[in-house]
Amino acid sequence: MNVIKLTDLDVAGKRVFIRADLNVPQDEAGNITEDTRIRASLASIKYCLEKGAAVMVTSHLGRPTEGELRHEDTLMPVAVRLGQLLQVPVRLIQDWVDGGFEVKPGEVVLLENCRVNKGEKKNNDELAQKMAKLCDIYVNDAFGTAHRAEATTHGIAKYAPVACAGVLMGAEIDALGKALHNPKRPLVAIVGGSKVSSKLTILKSLADKVDQLIVGGGIANTFLLASGKRIGDSLAEPDLVKEAHAIMDIMKERGAEVPLPTDVVVADEVSALARANKISIDDVHTHDRILDVGPKTSAKLAEIIANAGTIVWNGPVGVFELPQFAGGTKMMASAIAHSEAFSIAGGGDTLAAIAKFHIHDDVGYISTGGGAFLEFLEGKTLPAIAVLEERAAAK
Repeated sequence: MNVIKLTDLDVAGKRVFIRADLNVPQDEAGNITEDTRIRASLASIKYCLEKGAAVMVTSHLGRPTEGELRHEDTLMPVAVRLGQLLQVPVRLIQDWVDGGFEVKPGEVVLLENCRVNKGEKKNNDELAQKMAKLCDIYVNDAFGTAHRAEATTHGIAKYAPVACAGVLMGAEIDALGKALHNPKRPLVAIVGGSKVSSKLTILKSLADKVDQLIVGGGIANTFLLASGKRIGDSLAEPDLVKEAHAIMDIMKERGAEVPLPTDVVVADEVSALARANKISIDDVHTHDRILDVGPKTSAKLAEIIANAGTIVWNGPVGVFELPQFAGGTKMMASAIAHSEAFSIAGGGDTLAAIAKFHIHDDVGYISTGGGAFLEFLEGKTLPAIAVLEERAAAK
């Protein structure tokens, strides 16, 4: 993926428009409860400020109605937190599309919630052209929205004098490209979650690329059904058994495999009080629910991970939120942390597991984009990246 990078440009004295992802969680009083996304966006902003650019930053927040700015949709709390982190005042500018505001070199302003602007979601051309006139350089640093073609993620990139990838976006592109386009082998993918249906396209896409496809959670149960095993009352999708079979066949033909659990942790309910029993996969009873992989399977998966050259991780292998069903995911996380392989992880549950087992610093790259990360794994074209590639090619 060939794009122009912000750090390759001379931004001194230039008007720089940064589309960031500052969509942070807030409590009912409007206080920011978790600011990872704001911190992740600082590198591009600081780079531009240090080089003497006039910096405009915008982002979406929540799901506002276009044309209406309600109290809960304002970026004001984000402006305050951004100012604290940068240690400079950050003005919040409303009604900014037509300009009429001043930003001096070395100054940063925050432009109010971009999804309040009429035409943002539909990637309106007229809106995109107006926004492009505000800047000399457009920077997309919002990988989390790269799978959507909107006016601030796609349209503006067509019309701005220069369009480039920010520090965060550039790092995402490099990491994902390294993991999927030119991986060190063996390439091992871990795909967990409750449903095959929600990740079917990813599984099919990965089946053509990876050397080992580790499946977990409800997805693994559907694959166990496909291999003729009894799964009791476990979460699964019997109507997708054929699809699971097809994926295993694709892998087999290539000499690759889907290693399925040989032992599991079962209970009769999903609750903190449930008694966990470790049994062979062949001993699953009618009312058992498989809620984690067993110790033998965990050891086998850890060995696969230890020998990997590249690891792509999306989803846990058990109900790791409950301690008695967390063993499989914990052992896998530990194996990833100790592996010499390049590892890339993404998706909400995966990030929660990384935080729970304290391996943040031991994962090669943690993706900030949930939906965008999944669509990239599916092999889909991400519109926001595609337009940056087009601009780089036309340069």
